[in-house]
Amino acid sequence: MNVLYFYLFLVAHPYLAMWWKSFELAGRKSWEALIPGYNYFVAYKVFCSKPFWSLLLVFPGIHLVMLAVLNVSFIRRFGYFSLLDTIQGIFFPYLVTAKIAAAGDKILPETNWANSKEMSEREWGDHLVLFLSLPVIGHVIALSIDAVTRHQPGKKSKVKEWGDSLVFALVAASIIRTYVFEPFQIPTGSMEKTLLVGDFLFVNKLAYGPKVPVTPLSYPLVHNTVPWVNTKSYTSFEKSEYTRIPGFTDVSNYDVVVFNYPSGDTAIYDPRMPNGLMGHDYYQILNDEAMYYWRLEFERNNINKIRKFSETASKDPEERYYQFLDTFGQDFIDNIEKWRTEARKGMESGVTYCRPMPEKNQNFVEHYGLIYRPVDKRENYIKRCVAIPGDIVEIKQSELLVNDKKVKPFPHQNLQYEVDNIILPTSKRMDEKYDLEIHRGGTQNGDYYVLSGGKSYIMNLTQDQLNKMKNDFPEASFKLILTERYVPNDSIKATPSEMIKNLNYYPKDLYVNNTITDFNRFQVPEKGQTIKLSKDNIAWYRRIITAYEGNTLSEREDGIYIDGKKTDSYTFSMNYYWMMGDNRYNSADSRVWGFVPEDHIVGKASMVWFSKDPYQGIRWERLFTIIR
Repeated sequence: MNVLYFYLFLVAHPYLAMWWKSFELAGRKSWEALIPGYNYFVAYKVFCSKPFWSLLLVFPGIHLVMLAVLNVSFIRRFGYFSLLDTIQGIFFPYLVTAKIAAAGDKILPETNWANSKEMSEREWGDHLVLFLSLPVIGHVIALSIDAVTRHQPGKKSKVKEWGDSLVFALVAASIIRTYVFEPFQIPTGSMEKTLLVGDFLFVNKLAYGPKVPVTPLSYPLVHNTVPWVNTKSYTSFEKSEYTRIPGFTDVSNYDVVVFNYPSGDTAIYDPRMPNGLMGHDYYQILNDEAMYYWRLEFERNNINKIRKFSETASKDPEERYYQFLDTFGQDFIDNIEKWRTEARKGMESGVTYCRPMPEKNQNFVEHYGLIYRPVDKRENYIKRCVAIPGDIVEIKQSELLVNDKKVKPFPHQNLQYEVDNIILPTSKRMDEKYDLEIHRGGTQNGDYYVLSGGKSYIMNLTQDQLNKMKNDFPEASFKLILTERYVPNDSIKATPSEMIKNLNYYPKDLYVNNTITDFNRFQVPEKGQTIKLSKDNIAWYRRIITAYEGNTLSEREDGIYIDGKKTDSYTFSMNYYWMMGDNRYNSADSRVWGFVPEDHIVGKASMVWFSKDPYQGIRWERLFTIIR
């Protein structure tokens, strides 16, 4: 339901609750209950002694909490304290407010906490409030403190104190987290060495303007999943359209930006895995799963062909795999939508084969199927914005060009090299002298690892590190690693394996060849820009037209249809951005999942407030450092 209806409900609530009668019983004028806005100011003043709490009603999601606070305080001032009364006050107060209006009894004094009878009357209602604020844990803390301390007559019970404190601490924290700044942890090495695994950041939401949440009614202080119980932290009962409050600046070239993961609208939900997800890029897993389904069926139905192929195929697993694709892969290409459909059905049922679990002797993973996540509840990512709306981007041999000009490498940006004819000192010495950490596996990618033979390495080096190593090891060779790429023309056609590799990089189209080190020239879409559409460029804009801007798209032999109408042009309704990690060879970024829409932008990374190396402890030198 659109958030607008909830604001209309707030306007109607005083009339539904017959405030014009109860205001008189509380010693106020009946007309004060009829003026929108002012009536809430008076109500919070009379029943909560906090008139300015009425301002909190402007925040989506928060307004329903504050309305429940007001309703519970309201009915209690007229003698309704029980657990059932409190439940009604929170969720549906109108039966109680009708009784109050009909009875005509005057407002009661505030609770006398020295009176054991009054304390007993409201005990279970206070327990309910505390439970809704912090289930179980809040009670354990409150009751433990109450057990070792002596209640002082005239003071609130510990349950009441904790309930009140938690409600308003959560309200304040939710407002700050949503509209001002939010803590964020660097989980992977995609921004090394600008940002390190284990860095804790503050994300400044005022910089670009805070977004009004699309799903504002959610459990406070968690992103999309409630820890331990592994359930959604939000509800779509209240929904808002994309709205951004004006900020201090716009996203600029080379800002370090936090945003909602664009490819996270659909996810494979498995709470046993990090963040409850089996990987983040559902669309990549879908292609891999489709390949699995096709290959299983093809090998089953073509035993003789497979036997003949095996007689001459390479013994090297990777080379053999691509030989297999070049020999039989055209069948997959011709029927790819069929196999994607089969794969999607399987994943919806809760089984995925392309990510086996050998430790359990399983060639599949059982999970909880597919889930849809709204924009504001998709995973938070952090990258550097290398191109803004209207910019022209191209990547040539790992060199980034924006508007046909080479972009100077950022101070901590690193590329990957194969280093030969070198004997390195100890890992400790490499860390001390060159600030290079050996690869340890897991989320700590490391900066280098040894190849077979002991004198060859793969190294991720900044320009300064590269220069220093060349100077210290003059006999060594440093070769920039580049991904092989074909350039199709009239005489050179892509092989099936090359076409299938194209599915790994944006726009994930069989006929568009991009790699991690070389990317075709393209323009970042700009709001209001109109482009010509054709079968040659539609792949770049499919996801924008459908997933981000909510249109239907059909590609037919006689042309392109959008929302059922044939067209050869499209006008963008949002701005888009191109994001890349500084650790260029170890970053899943726009090269993989494409453009970032403006409604996905969360904020600007502003400061590292804490940093802890997964292996070596706190990095004291990084505490409270500004991100530039």
